[in-house]
Amino acid sequence: MSRITRFDPSEFTSQVGGDVKDFSPKDYMDGKESRRMDLFALFAVVSALQAVEDAGLKNGGYDPERLGVIIGNGIGGIETLETNFKKLFARGPKSIHPLTTPMMIANIAGANIAIKLNAQGPCHTVITACASATDAIGDGYRWIKQDGADIIVAGGTEGALTPMGLASFCVLQAVSTRRNNEPDKASRPFDKERDGFILAEGAGVLVLEELEHAKKRGAQIYAEVAGYGVSCDANHLTAPHPE
Repeated sequence: MSRITRFDPSEFTSQVGGDVKDFSPKDYMDGKESRRMDLFALFAVVSALQAVEDAGLKNGGYDPERLGVIIGNGIGGIETLETNFKKLFARGPKSIHPLTTPMMIANIAGANIAIKLNAQGPCHTVITACASATDAIGDGYRWIKQDGADIIVAGGTEGALTPMGLASFCVLQAVSTRRNNEPDKASRPFDKERDGFILAEGAGVLVLEELEHAKKRGAQIYAEVAGYGVSCDANHLTAPHPE
């Protein structure tokens, strides 16, 4: 965590962020391809390719029709949206990027991963706010358990550390504001003196695989998903049900 440097945060009540420093996708795609993706999608694609390489699947060894991608996301390509809003209002509708829509829609991260991996199985996006990535992993587990796939590339991504992204959480009074001069101490979610979260960015992607399928190819197994469940309090936007 550090003071935000990507843009001037001086007018914001929260001025601390968790940005990915020195990020470069050049080892995974050429410049033309990367310029056609919003930052949240770039994070997801690079993370997925790293996970696949770690899993020993970089050179294939799977049935494309039994490989799926499920990625969780909360906001989508807000950086693309902000950039092109500015162009629209400054220079008119013909000035915006022709790929604005496919760059900003939330499901494009998973779609780009699927294209990279030739994943022809289930491919969808989960948007459940802070639970998005966990739900994506849970959905992947269910697809494999129900024999709908052998392998699911699952996880989450976010790239919303932008003026609009930060401002929206500031006016919600959801982010930390008391430690702008101590950025390394601002994120303390379980501390009794916590005063909000810190807006950050990044991605985390796992390779989920049916156990016998993984054993057969000699994969390194880090952990097992023992189960997954989901429910909704149907009570309040953020507060747990009092009962």
